[in-house]
Amino acid sequence: MIAVVTDYAPCIALRREVFIEEQGISEPDEIDDLDDQAIHLLATVDGRPVGTARLLIEGEIGKIGRICVLPDRRGTGLGAALVRAGMDHLRQIPGVTQAKLGAQDHAIGFYAKLGFVPIGPFYDDAGIPHQDMIRAL
Repeated sequence: MIAVVTDYAPCIALRREVFIEEQGISEPDEIDDLDDQAIHLLATVDGRPVGTARLLIEGEIGKIGRICVLPDRRGTGLGAALVRAGMDHLRQIPGVTQAKLGAQDHAIGFYAKLGFVPIGPFYDDAGIPHQDMIRAL
């Protein structure tokens, strides 16, 4: 189940486990001051938090970010479901016409299958190569 949550502590815990502990991203790079203004999605299986994403609105662009899934749930379609849920939520916000994300280089093909197109050059984000991707909603 994927739901919008106002208590996003479980989302932060998931991001801490995946991004900070697993991928070695520093806490200041991962936990920022945008969480208070973001829309948080939480995926649960049998009540257990297993994935998350956050949405930020910048004019007509809805940014889907901080997408992560616990290792034991990867390959189940949960990551794609989180992105689709994010797009579904963004479609409900007046004036938002595009979804954007910053894809880690190894995940570009994954997001391309969901209709995202790479734009711009690669850039470093917390020591990991990324490329922005965008798609119409």
